[in-house]
Amino acid sequence: MEKSIKENDGISFKELIQKIREWSGFLLSKWKIIILSGMIGGGLGLTYSFLKKPIYTATLSFALEDEKSGGGGLGSALGLASSFGLDLGGSGGGIFTGSNLTELFKSRVMVEKTLLSPVRLDGKEISIAEMYIKNNKWREYWSNNPSLNEIQFLPNANRKNFTRIQDSILGSIYNQLSKSSLSVLQKDKKASIISVDVASENELFSKVFCEALAKEVGKFYVTTKSKKARINMDILEHQVDSIRRELNGAITGVAIANDNTFNLNPALNVRRTPSARRQVDVQANTAILTELVKQAELAKVTLRKETPLIQVVDRPILPLAKEKFGKLKGIILGGILAGFLTVFFLVIRRILNEMV
Repeated sequence: MEKSIKENDGISFKELIQKIREWSGFLLSKWKIIILSGMIGGGLGLTYSFLKKPIYTATLSFALEDEKSGGGGLGSALGLASSFGLDLGGSGGGIFTGSNLTELFKSRVMVEKTLLSPVRLDGKEISIAEMYIKNNKWREYWSNNPSLNEIQFLPNANRKNFTRIQDSILGSIYNQLSKSSLSVLQKDKKASIISVDVASENELFSKVFCEALAKEVGKFYVTTKSKKARINMDILEHQVDSIRRELNGAITGVAIANDNTFNLNPALNVRRTPSARRQVDVQANTAILTELVKQAELAKVTLRKETPLIQVVDRPILPLAKEKFGKLKGIILGGILAGFLTVFFLVIRRILNEMV
């Protein structure tokens, strides 16, 4: 029985070798067709390399310096203020750190704010969205549609007043940019250095959009991180102004009361009561104002400490890095792809003929 199995295995192997030789001979007999297809594919690849526009990539990298509060003398002062029920603003937390910050760059809100930022092009101030539409020649496709052709994206326009069509166009631009043009990476988590890459077929657009996006995100980041400390500082400044007005009024009241009791009979002490009351108000308001001024100054220090520093390391500089589809690459890839498809077609056709 084992001998029979070996014989069957030997026959199967021989058949396999025979099939390989048969298919090899078949493909070799079609070498003219395969080579011709490869040449045609190479020509198409060469044509594509001429038609394909180069891709320009703008790269901007920056470092974040986020000084944490709570250390040294300031931390002790904040603890003392908290014991009196005063919240002078603490650390903004890790809301926009690491991957969260990179996702902020890719968020629709930030990208759309950037698209509505102004840019000067050909002596005119337009939005980056209009620049994108012009580069991609969308208005040529909209020429037969008046409802689309009349749409404008003015610089710094109010996003809340946009129509449904404008929302749709901005959404389409955002999808194209986020999928194929925008890349945000944090190369080293310990160093907190973030790199933003914008790739497009227009060199100036890549540079302008990259810088504008970094500016918008930086502004939002700083405002959000220091928001709590800024609110507390504004409240304290308002209280300082209010108490100062009360103190000034109390001082004026003391002077008026003293004028009313000038040369007053010493036996009539009741008439001196308003002056004494106003003096108490002056003393109380003075003590309150002194403490509030201290807390307001401490809040200013906290705000400066909570405001992160964004330091740009590298900016995109013209001319930008250019990636072009090479002619040799087009010929080789086109020839290989066309040859492979031709072989695949010939094999499938022969199999179908044998089945019939």
